[in-house]
Amino acid sequence: MNSTNVNPVETAKFDRLASRWWDADGESRPLHDLNPARLNYIADRIALNGARMLDVGCGGGILSEALAAAGAHVTGIDLAPRVLDVARLHLHETGLSVDYREISVEALAAELPGAFDAIACMEMLEHVPDPGSVIAGCAALLKPGGRVFWSTLNRTPQAFVTAIVGAEYIAKLLPRGTHHYAQFIRPSELANATRAAGLDLEDVSGLAYNPLTRRARVTQSTQVNYLACARKPS
Repeated sequence: MNSTNVNPVETAKFDRLASRWWDADGESRPLHDLNPARLNYIADRIALNGARMLDVGCGGGILSEALAAAGAHVTGIDLAPRVLDVARLHLHETGLSVDYREISVEALAAELPGAFDAIACMEMLEHVPDPGSVIAGCAALLKPGGRVFWSTLNRTPQAFVTAIVGAEYIAKLLPRGTHHYAQFIRPSELANATRAAGLDLEDVSGLAYNPLTRRARVTQSTQVNYLACARKPS
């Protein structure tokens, strides 16, 4: 397992949340609330039924299970072992099939180059030391013509106020220390890394979240959260 591009503090942080990952009213509440919008963003751009999909940084499997329920053949990878245990256990409740593996995207790329029709990497890039390495690994794992989907946080004052001050300290939607502002990624930086990996950036869209209604929607503003889609040339 290649785990050089990982912050042990980050994996330990998510492992501490493992037992409550599927509590839709707990610390993972925003992930549950964001998931329908993330899934729709993907489903609008690829045919999920029968697609071979990879969920990078899958955590407890919220998106992985939604993709599997839509008919995709899903592999989920993460480097937080306790969270993966919870993901595997939850499959017994839903009866869905997901292949969960404790492996880095770089190591999987060396093992299975060009294996996947599509890849999702949601709320993960801002938690690793080298996001460009993850992006390059995803590019290597894609089949020609395949698409990769990102979701991350923009490095703006508005994102700092919303995602850190508001979500972690005022509304307490997330544990304090979940995010670090210096690790937020501007869309231009994501675009540069995407092009460097040989991918064509097709779309960048905002992702707005209302914690009162618990609904998320795709928007034009990328000032806080945003989604992106890139395609590997045929």
